[in-house]
Amino acid sequence: MSKFKSLLLLFGTLILLSGCSNIEVFNAKGPVASSQKFLIIYSIIFMLVIVVVVLAMFAFFIYKYSYNKNAESGKMHHNSLIETIWFVVPILIVIALAVPTVKTLYDYEKPPQKDKDPLVVYAVSAGYKWFFAYPDQHIETVNTLTIPKDRPVVFKLQAMDTMTSFWIPQLGGQKYAMTGMTMNWTLTADQLGTFRGRNSNFNGDGFARQTFKVHSVSQSDFDKWVKEAKGKKTLSQDTFDKQILPSTPNKELTFNGTHMAFVDPAADPEYIFYAYKRYNFVQKDPNFTSEEDLYKDVKDKPIKPARKVKVTNANYERHGMKPIILGNNEKYDNEFKKEEDHNSKEMEKISKGAKDENASKLQKKEHDDHGGGH
Repeated sequence: MSKFKSLLLLFGTLILLSGCSNIEVFNAKGPVASSQKFLIIYSIIFMLVIVVVVLAMFAFFIYKYSYNKNAESGKMHHNSLIETIWFVVPILIVIALAVPTVKTLYDYEKPPQKDKDPLVVYAVSAGYKWFFAYPDQHIETVNTLTIPKDRPVVFKLQAMDTMTSFWIPQLGGQKYAMTGMTMNWTLTADQLGTFRGRNSNFNGDGFARQTFKVHSVSQSDFDKWVKEAKGKKTLSQDTFDKQILPSTPNKELTFNGTHMAFVDPAADPEYIFYAYKRYNFVQKDPNFTSEEDLYKDVKDKPIKPARKVKVTNANYERHGMKPIILGNNEKYDNEFKKEEDHNSKEMEKISKGAKDENASKLQKKEHDDHGGGH
């Protein structure tokens, strides 16, 4: 009966994969997503082949060495060929799976070539929303993203409150946005259309609504959209602070100007707490607070003055970084980009240092757990 269930599961998986075009991760609309799709299908086929071979050998040995065919019990003895096979074959399998996976992962991290004129977008998560600032165009959107087809988009990921994961399944895999950090993630759409994006890291009561739409348009349509966006209301600090509150409803919005004119979330991770105070927002446990009492004390207008540019991230002073502040009337030129590049390199060092430190702590803990500590 168990063998029948295994075969049923195997054929059921094949049937499900036959309709995978309806699954977003298999319906790739960009080169990164296409590479991931190849890896997933390659790995599944590879593992299915292994399963089929193992089941076939299992059935063969059951038949050949069954009790009815062998009255005398088997004798165990050394066989160099068989032992070599069962050690070498798993190593070859791991290599066959690891090489394309590692190569693809490293390709993801490569910055786009300068001759491809990448579009830079600061993707900031806060209040269960996504904010997209376009520094070169001086516009900002909330819960909606418009990008030109066939043009690399360098997302600079930041989080103002809890850690989130930036994910557009049809364009590529996810990457974390963390408080006090700015991480680069490059994606490209090679087809026109509207795709879904979201935070894929569970981060609280508003997790389900932290989604956004991605519109892939032609370069000419993108230029038209930018021109229209510049005619929208200018994003003020009061409006931005109100939007980053979890109590503010999630809507698709477009503004002229960006939050980069008055805050760098990575340089000032304490900014959001001041924004809470400006509107008298107090976090309450939704499990023990009624829905009408959850946000009843939040003010419609700020009760404190706007926060000035500050640096509260100690890593900025240690690594010689400056806050990325770009006024709405300032050009996104090479000098500004040099400061961005410097900060990006330092952030990579900080991230690598944190990984090495965590690995060292884990090794020490394992050593202590096994009696090596004093």
